[in-house]
Amino acid sequence: MPQDHLAASSPLAEHARLAAFAGEWNGEEVVFPSRWTAGGPATSHVVARMDLNGFYLIQDSVQMRDGKQIFASHGIFTYDRDDRTYKLFWYDSLGYTPPSPASGGWVGKTLTLVRGSLRGNARHVYEIIDDNSYSLKIQFSPDAEGWADVLTGVYRRIH
Repeated sequence: MPQDHLAASSPLAEHARLAAFAGEWNGEEVVFPSRWTAGGPATSHVVARMDLNGFYLIQDSVQMRDGKQIFASHGIFTYDRDDRTYKLFWYDSLGYTPPSPASGGWVGKTLTLVRGSLRGNARHVYEIIDDNSYSLKIQFSPDAEGWADVLTGVYRRIH
């Protein structure tokens, strides 16, 4: 009998680790002044789920400032078993198409993912605080050496 080449493999423990970010979250954020926006406080509502047979964390976020939606993002996280790194495919309301996903890994309770483009480099640092909260720091660098904060936030699970 021929082998079914479309048969799915099973998610690995590395995929399952992303479930720490699954759920519904409210975030308190600080947006730093940048070429994209003025700085100031913001809030975000984040909804994330494990999907597609457990291989992906799909995350949607809406950011509010002064009672208005000013930013939204759609992130797809996974573990790449070929190069043994985590990947983040990031799309947002600024409309730039990333040339490639961010890539990185865990050190302890911190997941760091970095991506480059013609505009510069972005680094996302997610740290699990406990079962019901995590922090995020998004940074930018023109040369991937000197990093400047773009956003910091703490997100609490909605029960």
